[in-house]
Amino acid sequence: MFEFCLEATQGFARAGTLTLPHGPVKTPAFMPVGTHAVVRGLSAGDVRRTGAQIILGNTYHLHLRPGEDVVQSMGGLHRFTTWSGPMLTDSGGFQVFSLEGLRRIEEDGVEFQSHIDGTLRMLTPERVMEIQWQLGADVAMAFDHVVPGQASFDVACEGMQRTLRWLDRCKASHEELAGRRGAAPQTLWPIIQGGVHDELRLRSL
Repeated sequence: MFEFCLEATQGFARAGTLTLPHGPVKTPAFMPVGTHAVVRGLSAGDVRRTGAQIILGNTYHLHLRPGEDVVQSMGGLHRFTTWSGPMLTDSGGFQVFSLEGLRRIEEDGVEFQSHIDGTLRMLTPERVMEIQWQLGADVAMAFDHVVPGQASFDVACEGMQRTLRWLDRCKASHEELAGRRGAAPQTLWPIIQGGVHDELRLRSL
């Protein structure tokens, strides 16, 4: 179900086909962002007619509303949204950056204050894997510590190193979920961090 076939290269550029459970994706690809797993103002049919092959949903926002239990009870993201093609869920790591005033970072994870009702939500690498498994996207992203784009070397290094530590926990959790519930319906992808610092990005890679 998961395969990448390299079809052409030119310099550093490359083109290929990514095979996922809900269909192929020709790369490079434009992936519309549907924060709540839908692209606002467009039906699933409208999105298909744009030529889009894959849609992104956001784990943090879907966790807050309507909740992963609701999505799972309705058959997962594909049935919930009527999008039949491949889907990817962002881990919520971007919210570590974008909701700076509503979160507290610890080594175990990140505590968020919901912008909807003010309740506190703790997201750990393990919890993020569980939520994404319940959502049922083809691709689950590892939980990462996103720092501002112009962060200093030291700040970017801290985020990069924590991202790698969290990746180990994400991988272990994802493998446990797969073993507990049968063949994995999704693949886990890591994320490169390091800000604008080439040395850190290479170490992350």
